[in-house]
Amino acid sequence: MRNIKYNTHRKRTLAMGEHILELGARTYIMGILNVTPDSFSDGGDFIDVDRALKQAKQLEAEGADIIDIGGESTRPGSAEVSAEEEIKRIIPVIEQVRAEVKLPISVDTYKAAVAERAIMAGAAMINDVWGLQRDEAMAFTVAKYGVPVVMMHNQKGHEYSRDIMEEICDFLARSIQIGLKAGIKPENMMLDPGIGFGKTPEQNMEVMARLGELNDLGYPVLLGTSRKSMLGKILNLEPKDRVEGTLATSVMGIIQGVDIIRVHDVMENYRAIKVTDAIVRR
Repeated sequence: MRNIKYNTHRKRTLAMGEHILELGARTYIMGILNVTPDSFSDGGDFIDVDRALKQAKQLEAEGADIIDIGGESTRPGSAEVSAEEEIKRIIPVIEQVRAEVKLPISVDTYKAAVAERAIMAGAAMINDVWGLQRDEAMAFTVAKYGVPVVMMHNQKGHEYSRDIMEEICDFLARSIQIGLKAGIKPENMMLDPGIGFGKTPEQNMEVMARLGELNDLGYPVLLGTSRKSMLGKILNLEPKDRVEGTLATSVMGIIQGVDIIRVHDVMENYRAIKVTDAIVRR
């Protein structure tokens, strides 16, 4: 295993509509708002607009900087939904959150048609769990509207023929090239190692221990470990009881250069992140 790389935060600006995030100055929190019936830890909790709006306001009050709205579960084994169904689920929620919450909205989708409708409804960022490599039109849609995009590593199965971090970095390097070729500005691209996607719990632990290697690609990093199966394996707890485990990984991520943490439990992470930032980002 390579040496862990610590405290490599770089100063840069991320523009999400009228919202400007000064990356490097502090860690930002992306609050998760799933409007799906089958997400692994909160499926069905916020499937109607009123409950989704109430949760968005709660995330804002607890310290979130971004609201990430998802209309299709991406847990292992989940059924895919059509773009039409995904649009039907998320657009009313985006419109209400946009009207009543003062935070920028990200949309968790890998479909270009969904991304375009979401941006037109008020979304200011796209969070693509297939790193622009599932839908060929996605990169061009992101470039067309000039919004930031999170490009996550993903694959089917968990077999790696080479060192896992080398393969993740190669995948993300391809995502970067796809984005640049389509016209996405470099300052609008972020990377995500894809904890819980195409990886066993043991592989996820290795990636967590080596997150700092992603900094060599030169782009900001988002980390999403909230309530995931890696934590369940370690703690032997159900998803909603994995808060402390999530906090541990959030702190580990910040120490290794992560700029945005994507979580369900905002208040607890806000407190842990504030302490970590005070120490790491001096």
